[in-house]
Order: sequence, then C-alpha cells, then structure tokens
Amino acid sequence: MTSHIQIFDTTLRDGEQTPGVSFSFDERLTIARQLEDWGVDVIEAGFPASSQGSFDSVQAIARTLKKTTVTGLARCKKSDIDATYEATRDAVSPSIHVFVATSPIHLKYKLKMTEKEVLRTIKEHVSYARSKFDIVQFSPEDATRTPLSFLVQCVQVAVDAGATIINIPDTVGYTYPKEYGFIFKTLKEKIRHSEQITYSAHCHDDLGLAVANSMAAIENGATRIEGTINGIGERAGNTALEEVVLGLHVRQDHYQAKTQIQFEKTKLTSDIISRYAGIRIPRNKAIVGKNAFSHESGIHQDGFLKHPETYEIMTPQLVGVKNTELPLGKLSGKHAFQEKLKKLGYHISETDQIALFKLFKAMADKKKVITDRDIHALIQGTEHEQHAEFQVESLQLQFVSNGVQSAVVVLKDKQNQTYQDSSIGTGSILAIYNAINRIFDIQPELLDYRIDAVTEGSDAQAEVHVRLKLDHIEVVGIGFDHDILYASCKAYVEASSKFIKPQFGQRSGDCS
Repeated sequence: MTSHIQIFDTTLRDGEQTPGVSFSFDERLTIARQLEDWGVDVIEAGFPASSQGSFDSVQAIARTLKKTTVTGLARCKKSDIDATYEATRDAVSPSIHVFVATSPIHLKYKLKMTEKEVLRTIKEHVSYARSKFDIVQFSPEDATRTPLSFLVQCVQVAVDAGATIINIPDTVGYTYPKEYGFIFKTLKEKIRHSEQITYSAHCHDDLGLAVANSMAAIENGATRIEGTINGIGERAGNTALEEVVLGLHVRQDHYQAKTQIQFEKTKLTSDIISRYAGIRIPRNKAIVGKNAFSHESGIHQDGFLKHPETYEIMTPQLVGVKNTELPLGKLSGKHAFQEKLKKLGYHISETDQIALFKLFKAMADKKKVITDRDIHALIQGTEHEQHAEFQVESLQLQFVSNGVQSAVVVLKDKQNQTYQDSSIGTGSILAIYNAINRIFDIQPELLDYRIDAVTEGSDAQAEVHVRLKLDHIEVVGIGFDHDILYASCKAYVEASSKFIKPQFGQRSGDCS
C-alpha cells in the first residue's frame, strides 16, 4: 500500500539562516508561490515574533497562497504563539510549529532548566497553541542528543496537550540512519494518542547524512519530511528536499511512498532559490547540478547512446532539465523569443516582453549563440533591477597603466533622483566600490567577491556576487552584465543599498 509523504519546506525560515542569505519581501513572496506551484504540503514562512519584517512577510504569504498550509515558528512563549496566530490566521490552512530544547547540554547551558521545568513548559505552551490552532506541531530541539526515555516523556506530554504533529529534529546533524530510524520506531510503539499523530523528520547535514537520515525516518514510520531547496541552511545546511522526493520516486519499489511534488518544476525551483540566495549550485549536485545529466566518459557515452537507462536512472525532462537547447541569435525575431520564454516556463506580459526583447537583441550583438541559461540570467537580472532601490545610471572609468585608477558612478533611485560621486583606487573594481561607498556614506567590509560565467566562452555573460558586512550585518548583492566591471558595480550597489536608512532618499540629488 503506497503512503503519502508530506513535504514541509523551511527554505524561508531555516534556509534563510544560511550566513549571508537574506531574502527581500518580494523575493519571499515569489519563493512561496513557486514552492506552492512545485507542490509542497507545508511552507514554514518564517518566525513571526522575531521581527516586524518577518511578521509582515509571513502574513503576506498566508494571505497569498491558495492551497498550501502556512506555518510559523514559535518558541514556548505565549507572545510567540500570539504573533504566529496573528500572522497566519488568514491562511487557507494555518498551523504553528512550537519548539523547546530537550537535550542535557541545551538544558544546562542554554535554557538553565530542569527536565521537570521543560515538561511543564511543553504542557503549558502546547495547550495554549492548541487553543488557537487546529494544527499544532511540536519539536523537541536537539532531539537526537536527548536521552530516549526523556524524549518519549516530552513527546507524550506534547501529544496529551494537543500536538498532532511531532517533529524530531537532528538539530546539529549528529545522528546516523539506524539510530535515527530507531527513534521513530520507538515513538510509534510507545506514544499513546487519541488523535492521529504525524511524525516528521528534520535533519541537518553536518556529517553529510541529512538525506540518508530522512529516508531512514520514512522507513520507520515518518510521513513528513522537512528540509530546504538545494539543502541551504545553517552550517552545512538542511535536508535537500529535491533529493528526497526524487529518491522516493525512483525507488518506489522500496519506499512504497509518493509525494504531490510536480517533478518537472524541480530545476526551475532550484534555480530561483540559488539566485535569490546568491549560492551557486555545485556542478556535481544530485538532481539539479549541471553535471547531473552529463556524460563525458567514452564508455558512458557509448552506453547512453545505445540506451539512456544504462547510465541514467531518471530522465532530465523529469526534473525540468532540457536535454537540448534551441539556439537564439541576433537574427532571431520576436516570435522566436516569445516561444523560447514559453518553453522555459515564463509568463511575461507583452509590455515586459518588448523591454526584454530589446535587452536580448543587445545581448545577441555581443554573443554568437544565446543559450537557455543566458535567457534565465537575462530575466533574473531584469527582475533584480526592477526591484532594486537604486539603478546604475552610468559608470565612467579612467585607466592608467601601472597607476591609480579612477571611477565616476551615477545612480538613480525609484523617485528618479540621481546620486553621483567619484573616487580612486589601485584597481578599477576598488575605484568603483570606493565611489559607491562615498555615495552611500558607508564603509562596509567586502567578505566575498565572485565572478561566475553564465555560459562558456569568451562572450559569456558575467554574474557577479558580492557579500558585504557592516555593523555585524551581512548582505548579498548580484549583478548581471556582459561587462564584468558594470556587473560588479550593479552587485555592489544592490548589496550596499540594503544598509541604507530611509532618510537617505531625502538627501540632495547630487552627491558629487
């Protein structure tokens, strides 16, 4: 008998805890819509009590989604539970995720509580949550380092208080499959319940076992898996959901389980998260990496040409990867460009298509062949610029061999005010960034600067990522352009603008 495995996505909560990752309000809405389109059962939209921004984002997502359960994270605090209730109450299916740490090391050093005090707080706050929500999930944080006998007590108290979903978090990626599976087996045998209980697995990848542990949980009775797209998250990350859902699909003979995920939308979902997070997908990443469906060995190529299943256990089309690309060039017309957008899954208005086509033609004048990845980058770059607080109006550079370089940067904000300044540096990039620092009157630390070629060849588009730090806050910026210096300028402006206070827009229109 085939069982249904629920997919619980926490990209917007646990995934955003990746150092340097911070999704904007609009990006969070786009991600939530894409996750719903992909087919996840539950979206953990954030931690409403943590900030007003998080509250507003969770509330907007709750009001936007049409069918997906929206949940918010809450500590065992009534104020957290109240905030989550207010943020999710308009969802088609609101729920809450309440947690408290239970391991000895957390009790001693973090909570400074006894086991009896923890049991009391579970009873009090799970009961309070159930008075406001029909669906209450409880998590004993650091469950895999909690003595099993005490873990059973905690879960039993939570179930008695009204929790209908029990999540077992491997918070620090400590466990291994046999041990983790045994926890679920034990809970299913020992926990008494009057309502049906859903057991959920939430694993981290510190030892590289997150997906393996999640699959072991399914083998031992878990019917919900929690994780993130591309496995992003704190430290080594979380369970990569795309690997779980395809693992269940390919090995139905073993797991006898299905999800409601739309497999063909997997690659698009992965690419969106990669770009918004500013984290490149490794080429050898399972399911969605560039090499996942590539064959270089002569033996492999020969076998694949004779029958694809000799070296592929799934087709690239299954996850939304095209095995061939339709080349576009400078002679391509609007209709060909329009058809390409449709094939790539984009639904863009005619007005926006006209603007994109002009950009495409400009790109085609510089590149011999336009690939699918070029089109993705063009659209993603345009989306970034549309939502950006500041646009790069112009960039002027003066090159002096073996000497100091100078740069003049002109920016324009959404109110069409212009800001400009100039500076010098020992190189062009440094001169540009010094000029931008003068415009915004900041001195951030440049933690990372990376140039990625969107495609191969000397005419490839540049995708520049920068990570800045100022006053203990880290931000990421992305810039796309054929000119590396211009792309570098765009990326730095996007990142720097995230530090700017609202009153900046009231400054003089000319900062020179």
